[in-house]
Amino acid sequence: MNNSLVVHRGSQLQADLAQAFPAMAAPPEDRLDLRAIYFALRRQLTVIVVVAAVFVALAALVTTLQTPRYTASARVVLNSLEERTTPRGEGAGALPPDSDQVDTEVEVIRSRELALDVARALKLDTNPNFAPGSGAGLRSRIKALVGMGEAEAPSPTREERLDAIAERLQGALAVERIGTTHAFSIAVTEADPRDAQAIANEYATQYSQFYLNQKRASGAQAAGFLSQRLEELRQQALDDMARVQQYRIANNLLSTTGASLSEQEISSYNQEVASARASAAADRAQLATARAQLRRGSAGDDVGEALNSGVVSSLRSKRAEVAGRVAALEAQFGPGYPALQSARSELDMVDAQIASEIKRIISNLEAKVQVSSGRLSSLQGSLGSAKGALASNNRAMVALTDLTRRAEASQELYDSYLAQYKETVASQGTERPDARVISYADLPETQVSPRPLLNLALALVVGLGVGVVIGLVREMLYTGLSTASDVEHKLSLRCLESVPQVGSILPGEDDPVEAIANAPMSGYAEAFRGLRASINHALGDTRNLVLITSALPREGKTTISAGLARVAALTGERAVVVDVDVRQRGATRALSGALPQVGLLEVLRGEATLEEALVLDARRGVCVLPIVGEAHGLEDLLGNGEMGPLLARLGDAFDLVLLDAPPILPITYTRTLATQVDGVVMVARWRATADHAIRAALRLLPEGRVRVAGAVLSQVDLRKQAKFGYGDASFYYEQYRRYYA
Repeated sequence: MNNSLVVHRGSQLQADLAQAFPAMAAPPEDRLDLRAIYFALRRQLTVIVVVAAVFVALAALVTTLQTPRYTASARVVLNSLEERTTPRGEGAGALPPDSDQVDTEVEVIRSRELALDVARALKLDTNPNFAPGSGAGLRSRIKALVGMGEAEAPSPTREERLDAIAERLQGALAVERIGTTHAFSIAVTEADPRDAQAIANEYATQYSQFYLNQKRASGAQAAGFLSQRLEELRQQALDDMARVQQYRIANNLLSTTGASLSEQEISSYNQEVASARASAAADRAQLATARAQLRRGSAGDDVGEALNSGVVSSLRSKRAEVAGRVAALEAQFGPGYPALQSARSELDMVDAQIASEIKRIISNLEAKVQVSSGRLSSLQGSLGSAKGALASNNRAMVALTDLTRRAEASQELYDSYLAQYKETVASQGTERPDARVISYADLPETQVSPRPLLNLALALVVGLGVGVVIGLVREMLYTGLSTASDVEHKLSLRCLESVPQVGSILPGEDDPVEAIANAPMSGYAEAFRGLRASINHALGDTRNLVLITSALPREGKTTISAGLARVAALTGERAVVVDVDVRQRGATRALSGALPQVGLLEVLRGEATLEEALVLDARRGVCVLPIVGEAHGLEDLLGNGEMGPLLARLGDAFDLVLLDAPPILPITYTRTLATQVDGVVMVARWRATADHAIRAALRLLPEGRVRVAGAVLSQVDLRKQAKFGYGDASFYYEQYRRYYA
């Protein structure tokens, strides 16, 4: 009877369904199914709303605890051209600041040094709004609110307070460049609007004076350094010059007119030697001329002229006079005439005087020649000595040149520093700031934080986003079965039917089996009729042995079994429920009236006939083969295949035989029973049973020997199921539920 039974595994069912019903073919999985996402979010709407509400509530709490804050903004601009005024009235221009410099200035404004300058200028350490602990943040306020405040710290020093205030100012400061200009917006946010205004304006003022103060301090520092350095350089120049002069004196390199004394001396000697040489030559020539004339017998006339002697010339004139007188007397008188003799004696005396004078002159000439020659020799010796001294001086000039260069370099360096010092001193007091304030901050009137509406709106948006993420994660992590599509895609089984909870369809009805008869036109009864039809379609009309089981306990197997039997009975079919769940005995316990003395165990042992064990539940109209007594050994009989003959008899006697079996995972013999029936129906509790549990149960069934007709979802809330997965019949429940009576 079961030789042709098969188990649908993997995607075989999907292939079969697609082949038999092309409209049921699964859509391509690479498409983004927006409707599936929409319905997933719709199912998680409660979670999304709760998460969003939590975020909004937290935002409201945080907003309530936040201190109102105000922002004041001042503006400064960098000077694009710097003018420096010097005593000479000269000006120097600077190029406009580039982008890197502008970015650097932003960091200067944000610097800790400028924050300290602002804190000191405004004396914020004495401002109660900046007292230690006054700027506690939201975290501290929340801790204080819940009694988790920190222990009181010791009183800080003034510098520590200023450091803390500077850090707070840096946190409250926002500096932004205005477009592509060289202007900045300096914004300060504080709880007190007056503090915000004062701090923003002081920031602008301190920044505009920042570089000016640096320039002044740098100028004063440079002037002090140059002054000290000038004294050192002046002393160095004096020392180097003194060494030059000492070297000159030590090496006889003195000079008066730019040339050394040796050079001046040689020049003087050269002039004197030339003069002495000329004088000696003249003297020698004059002496030689006189001697030559005397040797020729000159009477002394020409000698006197040659010697240019006035005495000789006077004596020569006197002789001429006396000679004239002698000649006159000789003409008149005789030789013995006394006057003639006296005249001749006078003439001889004059000649003797002339000869004596010439001799004296010649002697003087000889002495003069000797003197001039001696002078020339002396001068030539002195000139040679001077030239020797000059050669020695030239050798000493090498070191003198080096000393002189050092002295000149020291003097030039001194002169350069002196010029810089004069320029630095002249520029003090003429500095110009690199930035100026173009607008001071006004007193803010509107708080910038907290903004309740904005905070709540952001919290709502974030909460909705987080809720959507959580909802989608819940959907992805959800392993239950909600729709027929879930059954087909996750289990690769046909979904035979979704059986609703009786209370969701028929309020006030507490007996799910009797509800079928009490409301035969209801959706609840229709679900069982649909299940019966699906089983017939899956197994065929000639196959009537059906095992009702599940993966886990408490899935609603007994209700499904009894409901199917009740529907079959209402349609005139002969149906029987065989209770094979030794432990729970759900079908047996559901019987109304007294139980028989014999049951399934006794029939299998041959201790009773089938007719004796069968019980008709008159109230439900269902025939049941119960389990009575202790039923020791029944599990072994069921697990050993002893049910085969009995099932054959039941199949012949009834139109529908339903085995209410225990779950597959915990009970072994269910797997054996599954091989002895025409088909197995897996019951899964709606949105409770994990798909992997059912897959694990299916893997335990004997390969190739079991035919799984499909799965049925039990205890379904059709109203909620309509929110899951479009395309399912349940999706349209709201549109057809009024069709049921």
